[in-house]
Amino acid sequence: MKDENKNCQNCKKDFVIEPEDFDFYEKIKVPPPTFCPDCRFQRRLLFRNNRVFHKDKCALCNKSLISLYNQESPYTIYCRECWLSDKWNPVDYGLPYDFSIPFFNQFRFLQNKVPRANLYQTNFISSEYCNYGLDFKECYLMFGGTDNERIYFGNQIFYSRDSLDISYSEKIEFSYQIFECQRVNKLFFGYHCEDCIESRYLIDCKNCLNCFGCVGLRNKQYCVFNEQFSKEEYKKFIDSNNLGSFKSHLEFIKKVQALELTLPHRYAQIYKSVNSDGDDLFEAKNTHMAFTSRQTEDSKYLFFIRNNVKDCYDNSFQGFNSERLYEIAHGFGGSNSAFGVRNHFNQNAYYSEECHDCLNIFGCEGLTKKQYCILNKQYTKESFNELRTKIIEHMNNMPYVDSKGRVYKYGEFFPSELSPFAYNETIAQEYFPLTEKEILKEGFKWEEREKRNYDLEIKNKDIPDDIKDIDDKIIGKVIECEHKGTCKEQCTEAFKILPEELKFYKRMNLPLPRFCPNCRHFQRLKQRNPLKLWHRVCMCDKQNHSHGNNKCEVEFETSYAPDRPEIIYCERCYQQEVY
Repeated sequence: MKDENKNCQNCKKDFVIEPEDFDFYEKIKVPPPTFCPDCRFQRRLLFRNNRVFHKDKCALCNKSLISLYNQESPYTIYCRECWLSDKWNPVDYGLPYDFSIPFFNQFRFLQNKVPRANLYQTNFISSEYCNYGLDFKECYLMFGGTDNERIYFGNQIFYSRDSLDISYSEKIEFSYQIFECQRVNKLFFGYHCEDCIESRYLIDCKNCLNCFGCVGLRNKQYCVFNEQFSKEEYKKFIDSNNLGSFKSHLEFIKKVQALELTLPHRYAQIYKSVNSDGDDLFEAKNTHMAFTSRQTEDSKYLFFIRNNVKDCYDNSFQGFNSERLYEIAHGFGGSNSAFGVRNHFNQNAYYSEECHDCLNIFGCEGLTKKQYCILNKQYTKESFNELRTKIIEHMNNMPYVDSKGRVYKYGEFFPSELSPFAYNETIAQEYFPLTEKEILKEGFKWEEREKRNYDLEIKNKDIPDDIKDIDDKIIGKVIECEHKGTCKEQCTEAFKILPEELKFYKRMNLPLPRFCPNCRHFQRLKQRNPLKLWHRVCMCDKQNHSHGNNKCEVEFETSYAPDRPEIIYCERCYQQEVY
């Protein structure tokens, strides 16, 4: 079988389906996709709202709560405790299948009937304003992760303590403004670093101690902007600079970014991996077009996949012993399943949302430990298999057509119109940012920001420059965000400083932030390269490297676009230059 060119019915761009892709689709008995990989990824992200909260009441116990769902939405919202209880049964909402209307119309009706949990919290202690996680204690505005204590303003954090403004990192302590780092302590403003201690403004550094403004260092101590200092010289440099000044902070950022452009970059952050491409991969085998993932095998089109995933395509925010999954988003485990959202450990589950530990289900919502169900209605094994076959045929003969004319037959993920959220409420806005006009043009939903009823007490330009000049009076004051709501970053327009937050800034001698937590999150995401790959050639021309007097001719796939200013090396040249 040869490559086959397709035209995406969404963006109208061409994409390629390769022979091994056809093998996978045949294995799980689905037709090839009609959306390109980017549009498929964007569509899955439309079903995850991390951080846009609304006030509501539990429809079962009537207690006040915060929810992911707007009060004007058609959904019935339960608090997490009621949703997990035996006070209701999702099978009671089961529907007989109607062959006179498209499948997705019927599924949307089921979505509107079956109660939903307000948030996704498991074993949270004093962490009310957090979502999607396990074992959080005294955390605030944390979204995604496991086993964290006193983490404020974080996203996808694991096994970390006493830190602020952290994203996609693990085993972090007493650190600030960290992105894609591991095992660091008292690291401030660090990106792509490992095993670094008591340092500031580091990029791609490993096993460094007492370093400042450095890029690409390994096993170093007392370095300043990649120059070796003595212990006394380093202390003198630190003491002579006002690290608590925001103006100084901007100068340090500018200088380290300029230094970064003069040094070679590894073509991709890929470690202990075989025959794999993408970026930020660890222990991957035969994995392609994958990003921010680990322990994957024979898989493709992945984003943030963790812990023993095999034979999976188009998965995002998924992991833990998963096998043969296709177009799955935001869940754990499972096998031989496709087209699911927020599912846990299901088998043979298709077109399911928020179903846990189920076997042989189709088009179900909110089920737990059920089998042979269609639209939440119970069937025998024989009648289930017979009806499932007829439904697949019906989906092809009577497809769902959305408002933009996109056709959804069997084999397509849920239409974006079935997402419970507006586009600008979801993490699709983080990776595919759009304006209101662009969102509406594409046929997505737009949610107007709630009118703010607070009065600004401190203009952004009036925030004191030096942390030493700030006292406890600033706690609780309404401070203007620098973006003032004009960005695409879910800006809240203003923010407050919490007592624990101010204590951290003062203790670590850090300047006060100028952006609201949402905008700070988006600024950290900008440290990641695009989730795309370009075919390039190593730029190394060093004569002392293994390629001799000639320029290196090693080719690779990299997330650095050809028009970017960075110097990009292959693995061997990078190691010869940096290690």
